[in-house]
This record gives sequence, C-alpha cells and structure tokens, in this order.
Amino acid sequence: MEFVRAGSARDMGPWGKRDDMVVHRREPFNAEPPRHALARRVLTDPESFYSRNHGPIPHIDARAWRLRVDGLVERPLTLSLGDLRERFAERQLLATVQCAGNRRAGLLDVRDIPGEDPWGPGATSTAHWTGVLLADVLAAAGVRPGARHVAFAAPDVSPLADPPQPFGGSIPLAKAISGEVLLAWGMGGRPLHDVHGAPLRVIVPGWIGARSVKWLERVTAQAEPSSNYFQAVAYRILPPDADPSRTGPEAGIPLGPVGLNCAILAPDGGTPLPPGPTQIAGYAYAGEDRTVARLDVSLDGGRTWAQAQLDAPLSPWTWQEWRIIVDLPAGDTVVTARAWDSTGVTQPESPATLWNPKGYANNSWDRVRLTTTGAQ
Repeated sequence: MEFVRAGSARDMGPWGKRDDMVVHRREPFNAEPPRHALARRVLTDPESFYSRNHGPIPHIDARAWRLRVDGLVERPLTLSLGDLRERFAERQLLATVQCAGNRRAGLLDVRDIPGEDPWGPGATSTAHWTGVLLADVLAAAGVRPGARHVAFAAPDVSPLADPPQPFGGSIPLAKAISGEVLLAWGMGGRPLHDVHGAPLRVIVPGWIGARSVKWLERVTAQAEPSSNYFQAVAYRILPPDADPSRTGPEAGIPLGPVGLNCAILAPDGGTPLPPGPTQIAGYAYAGEDRTVARLDVSLDGGRTWAQAQLDAPLSPWTWQEWRIIVDLPAGDTVVTARAWDSTGVTQPESPATLWNPKGYANNSWDRVRLTTTGAQ
C-alpha cells in the first residue's frame, strides 16, 4: 500500500479534479467545488465531487486487497472484490454525501474556529453508486445476538487524531441492515478513484460523510459504538464554551443523520449582474429518510418570502434542486433561502445560534450578496 500526496493548489491531476476546486488544505487534501460547479446538476461528476480527508490518501492494490468481516458474527469472512461481485447481488444507489463541516464558513464569520477548514456549501455532492448491500454481507456472516453497532476501519492514519490512528467510525446495526447502506466500488459509472475510497468504501445515505468510510478494510459487528477517535471524540457537537483540546471521549452530541440544509448556488455573487428578472437556483437536502417540502427565498432579509419551484428527489437519499425568478433591483441585494422538510421543520435563522467549537452542522439560512449594475 502506498500513500500519495497532493501537489500545488492548482494541480488537481493526481486527484482527477477540476482546476478551480477550492482547496482548503493540501495535506490532507481537502477541497470543494465552487458554487457554480454544482448548480443545475442533479448528479455531481467525479471531477467536481468534494474531497474530505483526514490523512494521506492511500493507493491500494485492488488485487491484494481483502475485506474482513468479524466481531459478533457466526461466520467471519475474508472477501476480495471478486468475492463481493460473485457472492452478492450488485446494487445501484443514488445518494447525496454531505460533510458535517459543510457551510462552516458561516460559523467562522461568527467566531474563529482554530484548526478547522472553512468549508462553503460545496462540501455536499450527489452521485450514482455501485456495489453490494452491507445488509447482504452481514447476513452472510450471521450477526450474533448482542450486536448493536457496526464499525468500519480504514488504513489512512490521521495525525489529527490523538493519538494518531487510522480513520474509523460506526453506525447502529439497525441502520446497517436497513437495506440502503452500500459497500461501493463504483461512482458515476466508473470504478472509484483513489481520492474517493478505492477499491471499496461505505455509503451511508442520509448520514454525515464521516460515516461513509473510504478505503474500507474491516467491518466489525459489536455491542458498543466504535471507540475510534473520529467516532468517540471528533464529529460531536460541543457546547459553545467547551475547549475541544480538553474534552474526552463521549463528550457532546454524536453526529449521525444530516440536518435539514439548503444553499444558493447560482448566481454566486462573484460577478455583477444586470438588474431585472434573474433566476436564483440551488440545492436543498433533508437527510436521513426525510424530504424537502418547501423552499422559500427572500430579498428583504426575511420580512417577506416567495416559494421556489422545488424538484422531487431522484431517490429517497438525494438532495433536491430548486429555482425561482426574482426581480433584482439596482445595487446590492442579499438573497436569503430557507427550506422546510417533510416533518414541518425549518432551518434556524442565524449561524450565531449554532456556533460550536468544531464548526459542525451549520444549517442556518443561506445568504448570497448579489450586485447589479446599469439601469433597470
């Protein structure tokens, strides 16, 4: 197994990424597409799909790679890619993956979050995945009574953990056997790229991206959640006054299902526009088994709202596109968007009410400032 490292911020060649990716960190490689790259595209091409990593990206020889399935099972398994393809039915899944730090930049505007990358709304992407159901693999292993969680282990050692350790995490057994969690070897009709977890990764629809573990090497049925740093310590919502360097395992609220969120993707505010009728477009995503029921847009800071056209999701596990034509006046206008989900819940107004020391789960109203020039 080799570990490959990123080149310059503009050198996306090793990762197969577009040249205008917003690179937050070169090592580990963390990058998201600009807003416009996601606009009006239900499926995200692999070149634009965001990349969140916690250590060097491993390059794994798929021929020698094996997946171990162990723990509280009747029949421990060791499976090659060929075994997975031959022994289990191939499945297809359309699913959105969203980083827990998506839109952290809005929280950074409230207060600094040392050591954390300033993700915008592009740490969310949607793809067509190919693989086998985790439920089928667990059924073949025979999960024993007493198992309540399924843990995933990968080889990418992260210096961000204390002490440094390979990345890992877990999900409840009920989610693992629910019939939508995939062990994926394909993305967008192609084999997985190294940067997206080749040769095999987990896709946990509706849950934060940290649970969709890449470069999967081991699946373990166990009684308790994973003790891995990225389950027990990181990816937890801490109180605003907490010091992450002084909090131990199990502090705070563990992150799992994604919260309701939305973003304005186009226009992105980067260039002046002519005043008058303008299409505003973006995505909305409810996470877990919820859908987005309504999307509102305001041009006056939330005093009045208009409902956008909202597309149905392509699957129960994908974001939804929305669009609306608004009449932009001359000068500066702050466009605000908020979503409502199928349970009647809407997004909080301000990121200030959500600020936390790790900068997770900013699902406040999204805002983009647009400037128009010329006469209306």
